[in-house]
Amino acid sequence: MKGPKSITPDFAPIASSFLYQSEALGMQTVADGNCAGDETLCFEFETPHTAPVTCEITRWEDPFRQAAVSENIMQAACGLMSVHGRSHRQPKPLGLNYVSTLTAALALQGSIAASIARLRGLPVSSSTVSMAAAGLLSMSQYIAGATASESPETTEAAEATRPLPGSSPACPPFVSLDGVIFELETLDAGPWQRFWSTLGVSSAAAGKGWRVFLLRYAKAASPLPDELSRAISRLTYHRISQVCARTGMAICPVRSIDDRAQDDDARQIWQQGPWAFSSFSSEPKPNGEYLLPAGGALPEDDLPLSGFTVIESCRRIQGPLAGHLLALLGATVIRIEPPGGDPLRGMPPMAAGCSARFQALNHLKTVREIDIKSAAGKTEIRELARHADIFLHNWAPGKAVLLNLDHGDLAAINPSLIYAYAGGWATDCAEHVSSNSMPGTDFMAQAYSGVAGKVGGGGSSRGGSLFTVLDVLGGVVAAQGVTIALLNRCMNNVGAKVTSSLMSAATLLCAEDFRDIYSLPASGSKPSTSIINDVYATRQGRIAIECPDVDTVLRLAEVLDLTPGIENNGFQQCLSEVFLSKTADQWVELFQHAGIPSAVVIEDLVDLQTLAHLQPGLTSGSYTQVNSPWRFK
Repeated sequence: MKGPKSITPDFAPIASSFLYQSEALGMQTVADGNCAGDETLCFEFETPHTAPVTCEITRWEDPFRQAAVSENIMQAACGLMSVHGRSHRQPKPLGLNYVSTLTAALALQGSIAASIARLRGLPVSSSTVSMAAAGLLSMSQYIAGATASESPETTEAAEATRPLPGSSPACPPFVSLDGVIFELETLDAGPWQRFWSTLGVSSAAAGKGWRVFLLRYAKAASPLPDELSRAISRLTYHRISQVCARTGMAICPVRSIDDRAQDDDARQIWQQGPWAFSSFSSEPKPNGEYLLPAGGALPEDDLPLSGFTVIESCRRIQGPLAGHLLALLGATVIRIEPPGGDPLRGMPPMAAGCSARFQALNHLKTVREIDIKSAAGKTEIRELARHADIFLHNWAPGKAVLLNLDHGDLAAINPSLIYAYAGGWATDCAEHVSSNSMPGTDFMAQAYSGVAGKVGGGGSSRGGSLFTVLDVLGGVVAAQGVTIALLNRCMNNVGAKVTSSLMSAATLLCAEDFRDIYSLPASGSKPSTSIINDVYATRQGRIAIECPDVDTVLRLAEVLDLTPGIENNGFQQCLSEVFLSKTADQWVELFQHAGIPSAVVIEDLVDLQTLAHLQPGLTSGSYTQVNSPWRFK
């Protein structure tokens, strides 16, 4: 791997994550002056069997847009800041290098996919991904929900993200009498009703709370009745834990990154990267021969994974997103659903007779309805796996063994199969269930991993986000691991098991924090803290602005005709007053000419499809689809 000798500040978080992932895979990275440019971040990826592939990372989808950008600016421009802020009724930065981490993971995956294409005779020389494309990908479900043609919900506060008057409603995470911040989780109504009944909450309030609690994954908001938060606030965390144990609810305190770093498995997961690979066999490959897709299928188009077949048996977000990304790379994805179809197909808002959110992650797939618990269903799964290249699932820990469909069972049928497990925790072993009673869901993983604590570290919230931070990143990581294993299979004629999880995605998201905790040197340019990084109200709309250094602050002061020497608090006050004199669009136009990172904060996701610099990443229809984040040449 060849990388640039110098990196601009806005690309520094991407480069840091890209190099961390590359190192975890055992790649050697060499600084090269040819991999340079202020407008792009470039790497060259090569293997012993392929010529170099250029990996290009840009800021925007529109190649002619050269506006300065940063992590928070992209969060504002793609709507992520407003979705994260729904619970607070105003846009808020996530407090994580989230879009940057997604961009790095997608860029590395694109390079690896391009190398697979070269092995197969496709003349692919480069892969390009933008920060904007990564940001839009993270918002796929929310954009689909906001733009669905058959939905009355687009007028609701959960879909149109403009802030509402009044104080923020009670919502997770919760706070106990003794000040412990924690998450609750259950996937069934029974434990929920028993828990709140034990706390003296009326069945009506508990029932109302259950609906919004269940929908928080889809809407990034969960305005619970006040009666619930009042009941919680009267009890200590220890007492609440006892009630959870009796009623079947799961509970987890919001931990810090330091807490997570002390766990026995934390350092190992950080060192190995967000994937765990194990090979079924290692048969030497004859020189010049590469293992083609099952059945010897050849590419039908110029997409890297065209001809490969994926069997996907996944629900919710993480696994389906992984399958969706493989489909965007050209793979044929056969999705296994229960008889009658996945119930989430009927979840509003609807578009063309199907849930828009569901379609956002599954519209490219072929569906097979199979009862995987029946003998006939398991036989059908095995026959599909026999002729497939990839088997992907996110079943509960231990379920694959119970079904006799674990990696060993399918490897016996198809030794070259890539068997991928996208879990909540770091293992799919049945023993894990007895040692960890917490379901492996996004919000529990946020709390346990330290991600929620980091989000709340700025003091703007209790912790965590109702935006599906880890489900989305976990899906990207799972697809990335599959692509890495496919490249290895093509070169070395070897099948593999690939395990990834929400917890390993959390480790990737906080890789720099762990590096600092373990007191190890950074592999590249380390992201710095900005001097000014905030959201301001304007005469119309809100603007996000970031000044990473003193020179940018001076340019900002010059544009606003303010005295640069004003003390920080006074300067911030002046900014709040001055910004009210123009609209957000007017300010952004001025700042672009001055090279000051800024963006209009997208508060209604419907507006995304009207923006020229994002339109290449979106396709309008019965709902707005997010296009593939990759471009191959």
